[in-house]
Amino acid sequence: MHRLEFLDLSAFVEVAENHSFNEAAERLHLSQPALSRRIQKLEDVLGAKLLERTTRRSRLTPIGRDFLPKARKILEDYESSLAGVRELATHRKGMLTIACLPTAAFYFLPSVVREFNIAYPGIRIRILDVSANEGVERVVSGEADFGINMVSAHHPAVDFTSIYRDPFVLALRRDHPLAQKKSVEWSDLDDVRLITVSRDSGNRILLDNTLLSAGIHLDGFYEVQHLSTSLGLVESGLGVAILPSMAMPGPEHEVLCQRELPEPRIDRTIGLLRRRGESLSPIAELFIEILLKRWN
Repeated sequence: MHRLEFLDLSAFVEVAENHSFNEAAERLHLSQPALSRRIQKLEDVLGAKLLERTTRRSRLTPIGRDFLPKARKILEDYESSLAGVRELATHRKGMLTIACLPTAAFYFLPSVVREFNIAYPGIRIRILDVSANEGVERVVSGEADFGINMVSAHHPAVDFTSIYRDPFVLALRRDHPLAQKKSVEWSDLDDVRLITVSRDSGNRILLDNTLLSAGIHLDGFYEVQHLSTSLGLVESGLGVAILPSMAMPGPEHEVLCQRELPEPRIDRTIGLLRRRGESLSPIAELFIEILLKRWN
C-alpha cells in the first residue's frame, strides 16, 4: 500500500501552480517520466484523479482544485516543523519550565534568568513558584523540566542533586536594635515580635524540629503563608523573621539586613530535582550550567 509522501505532494503543487509538467519537472530537477510517476502514485494513494494533462498544458480536476490548498498546508506544516526542530537544536527558540521554591524564585533565580536570556534570547522561561511538595509533583508529572527544591522533597520518581546549603538567618531592619549587636542570642528574640510562616511550611517544620531538639521555644506574633510576606512585614517595622538566607535581598538593600543565628545552626539543603531515568533537554542543561556557575 502506498503512503502519502512529501516529494509526491511537492510534485503535484508544482504542476498545479505552473500548469505545466515541463516547467514543474525543470524546477524539481526531475525527468518528465519521473514526475509523471510521482503524480500517478499520489493519485493512487488518494484514489482520485487530480490533474488532466493535454499536449502542452495541464489543468486541475475538480477534486484536484479542492485538494490543492490542503496539499499546500501539509507542505507548509512540514517545513514549519523542520524549522522548529532546527531552532530548538541551535537553541534559538524553545520553552523551559522550572518548578522553583518561592524563596529561590524571588531574589536568586532572576539573576540566573537574566544571564541565560542574554545568551539565549529566543528561549522563553516559565517559572512555577510553588511549595516543595507541589514542586515535586510538577516535575513528576512532566509539567516542569526540572525543579529547584529542598532535600526533604522525596519521591521515588525523582532524583535529587544537592548543590547548596542554605543557612537560616535573622531578618530585620537596619534601624532595629538587634541590628546593632555583633551577635544575636536566642534569648534576644523573647522581647521582639517574631513573624513566622504557617506550620505546614517545609521551612517552618525544619526550624521547629531543630529548635525543639535543642529545647528552644519561640512564640510567633504574626503568622503568614509565604516568606516574601514576612519580609514585607519586617520591612514595615512590624517585627523580625527567621528565614533562609536565599530569601533575603543582597547586602546593598537600603532597609533590610540579616544576622547569623546562634547554635544550633539551622540550614536546609537546596538542589535540583529531575525525573528519574530521563535525560534533561539541551535547553535545561544549558540553564543548569549557568545556574551552577552563579551558585558557585
